[in-house]
Amino acid sequence: MLTAVDHVSIAVPRHRTVGLVGESGSGKSTLGRAVLRLTAAESGRVAFDGVDITRLGGRGLRPLRPRMHMIFQDPYSSLDPSWTVEDLVAEPLGAARKGASRAERRAAVVEALEHVGLSAAHLNRYAQQFSGGQRQRIAIARALVTRPDLVVCDEAVSALDVSTRSQIINLLEDLQRDFGLTYLFIAHDLALVRHVSDWIAVMYLGSIVEEGPAQRVYEEPAHPYTRSLLSAIPRLDPAERSRERIVLSGELPSPLAPPSGCRFRTRCPHAMEVCAAEVPPVVPAAGGGWSACHLNTGDGGAAAALDKSGAVP
Repeated sequence: MLTAVDHVSIAVPRHRTVGLVGESGSGKSTLGRAVLRLTAAESGRVAFDGVDITRLGGRGLRPLRPRMHMIFQDPYSSLDPSWTVEDLVAEPLGAARKGASRAERRAAVVEALEHVGLSAAHLNRYAQQFSGGQRQRIAIARALVTRPDLVVCDEAVSALDVSTRSQIINLLEDLQRDFGLTYLFIAHDLALVRHVSDWIAVMYLGSIVEEGPAQRVYEEPAHPYTRSLLSAIPRLDPAERSRERIVLSGELPSPLAPPSGCRFRTRCPHAMEVCAAEVPPVVPAAGGGWSACHLNTGDGGAAAALDKSGAVP
């Protein structure tokens, strides 16, 4: 049986951004969809503003739906090409403003478009008439139109070119400030996640292996997997380029048959016997947060921490 997300516990504080980072196939998108009940969880609970939404049916979820939205990765496939911009952005209003007139809905759509840098002149155009960056602005307007509390950004800028990506990131930050939004920001780029996030969770093969304040995770990572992600980031600063490149061997194992003990052990350059026998315990990290790694407990004669190069001292 495939378990895409296993024993994950994560909190997203109001008005803050939690970054969720990891390789493709690590379970990030599945977790994001489960948070919004777009994917049903087999067990556990999802609490939204103190309400366990995993126990709610369609009628119970209906009043909460306008308060949570997702921005998807691909602005080309996430927007119906047969709908006008007005129809696309107004779709969430069907549940949020049932008694609203067409004029009131159009006014809400125009307001949302203006907040993302578009205007009423775009209402009757179709998605295929826009660039990728403009399409993602339409998707953001659709997420914004009901004034939600939580927005899950699922690789929301990974399909865009570098300059457009920066513009969208700046837009998301401005919208968070202006509307008090809360973001779960999913990406595979740790440098990007560090830039936008207050807190970072690192995910590997369905489990979170490290969490902590964004600056601490980026500058003082406590888990070998986090260190490998950091080592893959291009460095412009000569002082940072001296950091050793960590190349992982093998591919991400299948979630149908995850490794015993530590799931990362089959690719970890520091794996020990205990890593195959026991699930690593959660260990507090200096500077905040935690990691789940036997290296940080001293098990098997290993040192209590790794140095900046990623080697065992």
